[in-house]
Amino acid sequence: MIGALLAAAVVVVAVVRLWMRRRRAGQSSAQGEPRRGWRQAPGSVLGDVGLVAGREIRERVRGRIFRVGTLFILLGVGAAIVIPKIHTSSPSPPQKVGVVGSSSPLLPRVIAASAKQSGTRAELVPVGTVAEARQALLAGRIDVAVVDSDRVLVGQAVGTGATSDTASLVQVLAPALGVLHAYEAAGLTPAQIVQVAQARPVPVENVATGSTKGAPKATSVVGIVLLFVMLTQYNTWILMGVMQEKASRVVEVLLAALRPIQLLGGKVLGIGLVAMGQAALIVGFALALGAAVGSDVLHGSAPLVLLAELLWLVLGYAFYCWLYAAAGSLAERQDQVQTLVLPLSLPIILGYVFAITTASTGNASVFFKVLAYLPPTAPFAMPVLVGLGQVVWWQFVASVLLSVAGTAVLAWGAAGIYRRAVLRSGQRVRLGDLFARAQRPRRRPEGATP
Repeated sequence: MIGALLAAAVVVVAVVRLWMRRRRAGQSSAQGEPRRGWRQAPGSVLGDVGLVAGREIRERVRGRIFRVGTLFILLGVGAAIVIPKIHTSSPSPPQKVGVVGSSSPLLPRVIAASAKQSGTRAELVPVGTVAEARQALLAGRIDVAVVDSDRVLVGQAVGTGATSDTASLVQVLAPALGVLHAYEAAGLTPAQIVQVAQARPVPVENVATGSTKGAPKATSVVGIVLLFVMLTQYNTWILMGVMQEKASRVVEVLLAALRPIQLLGGKVLGIGLVAMGQAALIVGFALALGAAVGSDVLHGSAPLVLLAELLWLVLGYAFYCWLYAAAGSLAERQDQVQTLVLPLSLPIILGYVFAITTASTGNASVFFKVLAYLPPTAPFAMPVLVGLGQVVWWQFVASVLLSVAGTAVLAWGAAGIYRRAVLRSGQRVRLGDLFARAQRPRRRPEGATP
């Protein structure tokens, strides 16, 4: 699925670039038609927006910060996948089990089965007497000693909270030896004991739908972290880009050829495509590397959960990009940007903290379910509910529709704020001026002197 999304993104970019080249070629071949900036085709709204989006894509992708940042993210993802695999792939030394006295013929098989169940390996070491076994335990030559198949000796005390390989082996081996003695006391032959020991458990069927047990939490947590990084990074790019264009008065030149909604729409579209491309690259790289090295970091990543997280990444960016763009039109200096970033990021931080906590515990509260229907926090809450299996299809669709409606309202308001504030340089923009209706100039009556 990630490969399909990545291929679709590449096709879209290729089509846009081809269309831009054909349009430029048509403009240059026009006979006697002077070039007038970007307004060669009046009414071609999509063409102007596409040109602005292409400009934003080129500026972001060619930037050294973007390339170095993407490289560091890929290196961090690769390290998070490869290092645990290297650590777990290095096998621990086998547990040396000393065997003292007469033993059951099934003892080697019981020890091997106990070691496998405890996640360790066992190596049998013949020992002559109990005294020799004690000395070997104290000297560290063996880890465990089994005396006459009815006693287990260890060099150090093994408590219930111990996590060492020796403790894990002893906690499984001691009950297994007790069961072996019970079978022998019951008069079972070795073949019958083996048959009983190899009995398989009966299957367990789950009759409840939407159970949270065994939910793919790994995908939810990874998606939440990726969503938080993407939203904070790219929305800050939009805010900084709008502020820099206003401070340098480049926006005055651009607005001479474009309408404000075209300039603003092209900017958020271009940066959004860069965000989606980087997200697809990171996720595709993580899945490919995990499959190549056999890592289980992303094990249990349900395709439905992953698709939901990618969808809410798009919806979350679509909602917040207009808010940050409008805020950028109010600032002209770096200190003003820092003042605006904190209040704008509070809903993102709130949704991120609650989503991480819920995905880790697996218990969604009523308040968290309410957050899944609010556009500012739905991109974090709804994918977690999908991963936990606590949402049905119509609830998911309802949350998507609410988010789209909220985005439309926010885009309309942000475009109005951007139109009124982006050309106000060197003066403070008041809140009343942002929401006041634009007054049309009055027409002078005919014959009146100016």
